[in-house]
Amino acid sequence: MLRRYVLASLAVLQLSIALPAFAQAPGQITSVLLPPWGTLPKTMTERLHAQTGTQLDTQTLGWDEIRTKIATSMIANTPPADATEVDWSWVGQFGAAQWYQSLGDAVDAKTLADIPSAKIFMFNGQLMAVPYANDFRILIYNRDHLQRAGIQNVPTTPQQLLTAAKAIKAANITKYPIGLPLSATEGSATAWYLLTKVFGGELFNDKLEPLFISPGSAGYKAMSFEIEALKEGLISPAATGLKDVEVQELFKKGDISFDVAGWAGNIAVYTDPGKSQVASSTAAGLMLSTSGTARTIGLPEAVGIPVSASNKEGAKAFINWWLKPENQIESYTTLGNLPTRTSVLKQLNSEGKLKSGDVILQQAALVDPLFSQGTPVWYPQFTSAVSTALNQAAKGELTVDQAVAQIAAEAKSAMQ
Repeated sequence: MLRRYVLASLAVLQLSIALPAFAQAPGQITSVLLPPWGTLPKTMTERLHAQTGTQLDTQTLGWDEIRTKIATSMIANTPPADATEVDWSWVGQFGAAQWYQSLGDAVDAKTLADIPSAKIFMFNGQLMAVPYANDFRILIYNRDHLQRAGIQNVPTTPQQLLTAAKAIKAANITKYPIGLPLSATEGSATAWYLLTKVFGGELFNDKLEPLFISPGSAGYKAMSFEIEALKEGLISPAATGLKDVEVQELFKKGDISFDVAGWAGNIAVYTDPGKSQVASSTAAGLMLSTSGTARTIGLPEAVGIPVSASNKEGAKAFINWWLKPENQIESYTTLGNLPTRTSVLKQLNSEGKLKSGDVILQQAALVDPLFSQGTPVWYPQFTSAVSTALNQAAKGELTVDQAVAQIAAEAKSAMQ
């Protein structure tokens, strides 16, 4: 109840907080709050300290936990950290609350021009955060599983995926070939958004009226696809309690054949023998489609500086250091964060260092925004409703009809 109250309150909360100038005490430690995929390894933090004098104190939390901590901290007028995760989906809500320092003057214009996704983090003409992970979704699959099941071609449609998964299961290669999270978490909701694109539709029209209620709609078909795959034993029943990062661990162990909503950057991790048991058999394909065009969604993640941060200079130094090409490359190879700088992506691909590079660059050209009008202030309430209803449908507590109707009703309430 507290979490839902906090999220609902953010939509209308306006804080009157002065934006102090950057100031740093000598030797002061810079605190950062990031998810596991944003937590830099020791070799990088030591080099950061040596090169800039910035020493990090890193707190690692899950994505949902970070959002809650930022909200509760800022409502209490205390800093969650000097630099924090800022997801694309938080821009409307956090921007309206005036919680983040404008970074327009903190990063040079040439660097920002090299990061196309930076525009997603603009609110009222101000840059709230700078993207560090160029997150869009692709189909990641286990090549060995397909070959052993006699599957000649990589699936390109949802039906082909189901057929391939059934063949893999029948051959006893793995029990649950399809990896999709179905827990009441953001990762489950974003997978449904992606599948709505796969089935050729959108969540809302230009008037922000829901387009996922009727059985013929893409959103309805997307949820039905997930529930069907679960009922047929192609998705593990345990998925109702799994987050997206836990599904990724199953792929790395070889327990699933398809990471359907795969993070493009994770190819680097999946193909690393030191981190993955399926490194030699991992490959990427274009996203599934019912129209012939492999649409996908972009969900970039960024780092920003709360207005209440005590060490803004240290946070600014950290952000600028992380954006350097060599550090974006190391973040990609060690953590799977696909570089946000276009020049870095092209460099990696030309050097043969971008795993499945041709597929990634081809898919990158087909990225759609989830909301063409920009991320709305009410998004957190909406996505909470989606993840809850989807989880209930997966558990058999709601039918698909009931789940989409519940989502639509809560979306309408959130908008009001």
